Amino acid sequence: MKLSNTTAQNSFKYSWLLSRIWPYIKPYMFRILCGFLVAIPLGLLDGVTAFALKPFMDYVVGKQDWVFHILGHEFTLTWQLFAFIIPFGVIAFAGFQGVLRYLNDYISAWTSQRITNDVKFDLFHKLIHMHPQFFDENPSGIIITRYMGDPQTASAGIVDQIKTITTSLFGALGLIAVMLYSSWRLAFIGVLVLCIAFVPVALIRKRIKAASNKNMVIGGNITTNINETYSGNKVMAAYELQDRQEKYFQNQIWDSFNVNMSLTKRAAWMSPLMYLIASCGIATVLGYGTHLITSGIMTAGSFASFVTSLLLLYKPVKTLGGTLTGIQNIFVAMGRVFELFDLEPEIKDCANPKTLYGLNNNITFENVTFEYIPNNPVLNNLNLTVPKNETLAIVGNSGGGKSTLVNLIPRFYDIKSGSIKIDGVDIREYSLQSLRKNISMVFQDNFLYSGTIKENIMMGNPNATPEELIEAIKSAHLQDMIQDLPDGIDTMLGERGLTLSGGQRQRVAIARAMLRNAPIVILDEATSALDNESEAIVQKAMDNLMKNKTVFIIAHRLSTIKNADRIAVINEGHLVEIGTHDELMQIENGQYKALYEMQFKNKVTVK
Repeated sequence: MKLSNTTAQNSFKYSWLLSRIWPYIKPYMFRILCGFLVAIPLGLLDGVTAFALKPFMDYVVGKQDWVFHILGHEFTLTWQLFAFIIPFGVIAFAGFQGVLRYLNDYISAWTSQRITNDVKFDLFHKLIHMHPQFFDENPSGIIITRYMGDPQTASAGIVDQIKTITTSLFGALGLIAVMLYSSWRLAFIGVLVLCIAFVPVALIRKRIKAASNKNMVIGGNITTNINETYSGNKVMAAYELQDRQEKYFQNQIWDSFNVNMSLTKRAAWMSPLMYLIASCGIATVLGYGTHLITSGIMTAGSFASFVTSLLLLYKPVKTLGGTLTGIQNIFVAMGRVFELFDLEPEIKDCANPKTLYGLNNNITFENVTFEYIPNNPVLNNLNLTVPKNETLAIVGNSGGGKSTLVNLIPRFYDIKSGSIKIDGVDIREYSLQSLRKNISMVFQDNFLYSGTIKENIMMGNPNATPEELIEAIKSAHLQDMIQDLPDGIDTMLGERGLTLSGGQRQRVAIARAMLRNAPIVILDEATSALDNESEAIVQKAMDNLMKNKTVFIIAHRLSTIKNADRIAVINEGHLVEIGTHDELMQIENGQYKALYEMQFKNKVTVK
């Protein structure tokens, strides 16, 4: 699946999305409920100031004492006492509200981050078990955006928005209660106008989804561009590609700008429209309220309290366009997140996989056909048998399928038809873990992780003893290099191991493969990028790695594979010749002979 072709097709199925996110919310329900319990009074307290205006206007401004009766006793609160109590009461409530807001924000942030972490953990687990073709098809920037950015938007945002909605809901209920207490007639008008203000929201949802998806793709492309600028900095400098990369970056930024402005152009009218609707409601209330006051149906204090409540109630409505755009973005991100969860790796274990415990007899390729692109086979009906402990060299023209052949053995890709068998059992019947545990691989450009040399070697076998580690270092001819380093085996490597030379990186990779001690060894052009001196050292290390192993070795330099037990010539997906070096050199007009003589002549010419 190409992640850039995202649809987020379930982003409007809110109940489905919430049911999918529920398992991540459930473990933190106690804290979330605590946050809601704090949010309820936090919202209700919005009505305190509005409610306080009624006695302030009726008694303080009107200079009237409040006379009331409790249990047959008459009590009087003077307007002077009201004038003293009400301001301090408002301040006290504001302080109390501030404490509640702090608790609410802290609880919300804690739960949001924990939920986000859990989603990211599960998504990363899915990512690392995807098959190599998934990574071939998707740029790094899109993967980073989808697996890191969307979970942050979706899971962190949902709790914040639920908290905001809860606070706003109870705030609205509190304000409506004050409005009903002040005048049920005016409250009916205010609530009716509020409901009308929500109507335009439904009209913009699909545009928000489309813009969010476009922005995700653009953001991923920007990240890919930055990654390529970093990784390809030498090529960029050598070929003066700075202007090209900069132009790409500028175009992507402008694309993002245009998408956002297109959405803004379509969504921004919501807030002015809602503002207009709210203003019509306020105007209606002012006109009708004046009539009620002059008719003696309500007091000026009740009217002031009502209008304040109405203004507080309409305040979030005026900015509702932006708020709901943010909420819909969250649901679109959630839709994309669960698309990732629903992805299944094309290469996975069968129902009841067998465990591979080593190689006893042979590895066979039977009528193997494979293609990366449909109807464009890279290997075509290939048959080959490799006995245990044989070293098979694979040669041929570039693009003929050599690397593809060896990448099929650990099931980096699955064949279209035919079968690959180890000891007569199709490799698809073995568990991936046990299959790959029996294979050591050394590539042309071996990836070393950030960390120490020791950590990179120990990746071959985390349970290896110190003695086994030392033996692997010696066999890989690494001891002299390690002794020259200030921190020895604990020397920290830069990203991708770029602080080491090509030959040094290859020897670290060989030591890692040695520590794995797998019965099957695959060497994919392990010396092609090295100079003669480095190649000689690496070749000695490889010879140690290959002892008593079944080896597949791919090399452009045919001089390095003359001593292989057999040599297979692959051309355009077909096995065209197989035999020892001497046997193949006897074939008149043979492809191996032609390749060997071509390289030998080139070598002589260079000399």
